[in-house]
Order: sequence, then structure tokens, then C-alpha cells
Amino acid sequence: MKDLFDKLRDNRGPIGMHAKESHGYFTFPKLEGEISSRMVFRGKERLVWSLNNYLGLANHPEVRKADTEAAEKFGFAAPMGARMMSGNSNYHEQLEAGLSELVKKEDTILCNFGYQATVSAIDCLVDRHDVIVYDAESHACILDGVRLHMGKRFVYPHNDMASLEKQLERATKMVNETGGAILVITEGVFGMSGNQGKLKEVVELKKKFTFRLFVDDAHGCGTMGPTGGGTGEEQGCQDGIDIYFGTFAKSFALIGGFISSTENIVEYLRYNMRSQIFAKSLPLPLVVGAIKRLELIRAHPEFRENLWKITKALQNGLKNNGFDIGTTSSPVTPVYLSGSIPEATNLILDLRENYDLFCSMVVYPVIPKGQIILRLIPTAIHTIEDVNYTIDCFSKIKDKLMTGKYMSEKIAAF
Repeated sequence: MKDLFDKLRDNRGPIGMHAKESHGYFTFPKLEGEISSRMVFRGKERLVWSLNNYLGLANHPEVRKADTEAAEKFGFAAPMGARMMSGNSNYHEQLEAGLSELVKKEDTILCNFGYQATVSAIDCLVDRHDVIVYDAESHACILDGVRLHMGKRFVYPHNDMASLEKQLERATKMVNETGGAILVITEGVFGMSGNQGKLKEVVELKKKFTFRLFVDDAHGCGTMGPTGGGTGEEQGCQDGIDIYFGTFAKSFALIGGFISSTENIVEYLRYNMRSQIFAKSLPLPLVVGAIKRLELIRAHPEFRENLWKITKALQNGLKNNGFDIGTTSSPVTPVYLSGSIPEATNLILDLRENYDLFCSMVVYPVIPKGQIILRLIPTAIHTIEDVNYTIDCFSKIKDKLMTGKYMSEKIAAF
């Protein structure tokens, strides 16, 4: 028999096992200063491509003013208590109504955290008689929600509609026996690859099968579609999305999230979603701040237009210079390279220390061994000069990688 703490000390997990070497630099780095395309890392200014501040709202003057005034007026304690008991307000309801208009749904429930909301909503919506069918590359919040499900769940390879159809056939046969229902779960924009879920094709399958569709559109809300209404709006199938999840952690540059659906389903969630029933209400400064951000998103399409201007310049420039950016069709821009973990760490060191460029690195065990992803997140406040500089830097580090210069353990050797 082992002591629990001894077991956890001996098995740090696939990422945690590298904590001593990576903490503070590759993991848990500290970006300081005003949230912007340029921030300070370890005492030096860097060009940053690692923030989900898509529309540049984090430091917009009207946003900062609204946040400051709301904090001064209400403090972060108000409203005090869970929303069902004593934590409701006109501001919460105003924000819910505005979000419903943005994503074209009947009603909305605010949630304290995006990750928590998705996990809890999935747990709330289905019981052991129901079947969940979900995309294999779904975000961890979906996977954790699915893991809580006491009934059957079937997974289909990423965006593979033929496989989805087969899983729906299996699910239909099963619920006909259990008396349950089917929930299909996918994403609007997949945060690692940047490609869109095939929402329109999934919705088309409703002509052959009976199911409801849950879409996590964290990266699509505010960035996709003519009005920023999300990936369903972009693909012309928003009506076919039965349960729409959005977060404030991306385009809104805030914290929290929301779920939109029919009035009946949102009412059901309000009275049955445990993560909201048993949690303190979202503080008023965050709610008022989100109202201001929503107002700006709807009133200033130029924010979204500039985001896409930078996105297209970055992605086209990378492709024209021989980089593999996969199948992205959103602002999320992965750059795929081949190399070992030591090469990847030296490459990132070189980018940060010699080129003053900060981006995120993804390696094994998140992706297969021998692969490296450099993940870039363009925003509306980046410039074309930023794009050109980044492409030039990436061309240089790619040459070093291909010629084996990153095999050395010492960055100073370059």
C-alpha cells in the first residue's frame, strides 16, 4: 500500500515530469505590462502571438473605463450568493438578452467559467439512457464532460462525416432499446488546428437521424460570421445548433462563459446545472464589463475586419514561404515543423532570446513524437509590420532547424 502523496510525488504526469526544467520559461511564463501585441518577458519587450485577445478589447479605453467604474461602484462581492438564491441582477439578465441576440438563440444562461460550464452542461443534459457522439479532437472540457456520462458514448475521427453517420446508426439502435436520446458534440473552431467543425454537414444529418447538436464555439464567438455570431453563422447553419456555448476568455478578453438555446432548455439548465446552482454568481464588474465588450463587438465590425486582415496576411505569408499551417480556416494559426523536444526547446529559446518573439510551443505528449507546433494567435492590434517580421524570423529558425543547429543543447552556440 502506498501513501497518496508518495504516489503523486513519484508520478508527476506527462507534462509535470518536466516541471523543474521548464517552469517559468516554457511553462507558466510571466508576460508583464499592458496586454498588447508587445509585452515584457523576463525584463525584455517581445512581440507576442500567444494571447486570445482576438479583437484587441483587453485594453480598449472604453473597456478599461467600464471595468474601473463597475469595480468602484459595485466591488467584486456583489451580488452576494448563488444566482438562484440571492445573486441575480438586472445586469445579468441584460447581458443574457444581448448574448441571445448575438448568437440568434431564444435564451442564454451566464456561467462563471467556460471550462466548468461545458463539463457541467454535458453532465446536466444527458442521463444513463442517452448516447453521446463526439468529435475525437474535442477540447478537454468536452472530453471531461463526456467522461462524467454514465451512458454510452461513441467517438468519431475528427470531422469524419462518414464515421459520424456510422456512430449515429449505432447510437440510434441503442437509444431505441434504452428509450434515451442522442447528443452530438463538436466545436465551431478547433483551438489546436484552427479548422472549423463541419457544422453544416452535421446539421444535414438531422434529416436522417434524430439528435440534438451541442457546439463549443469558444474560438468562433466574436470572430466568425458576418456579425461575429459564430461559426454557425459563418456556415449558414446557426439555426441547426441546438445548444451553443461561448466563452468570454477569447474575443471578450474577460472571464466567464454562456450557453444559449431555446427558452425551455435554458430554463432547465438554470434549475439543474450544478456548477451554477452551487456557485456564487458572476461578480457585477465582470458582468458590466462583458456588456460593454458586447456593445463594442456589435458596434465596431472593423475590429473583426482588422483581425481577419492580419490573419490572412500572416497565413498567406507563411504558406508563400513554404510553411505548413495545416487546414486552418480561422485566426488560429498553427505552424507544423518536424523535430525532437530538445530541438523544439532550443528553437523557442532562440525565438525569444535572439529574435524577441514570443509564441506558444506544442510538443509530445500533446502531439506525436517528432512533431512541433508553433501556435500563433493573430489579433486586431497586430500590424502588417509584425506579420512581416514574424515570417522573416520563422524563415531563419526553420533553416536552423533543418540544418541541425538546434541539436546543440546550448543556444549560445548559434
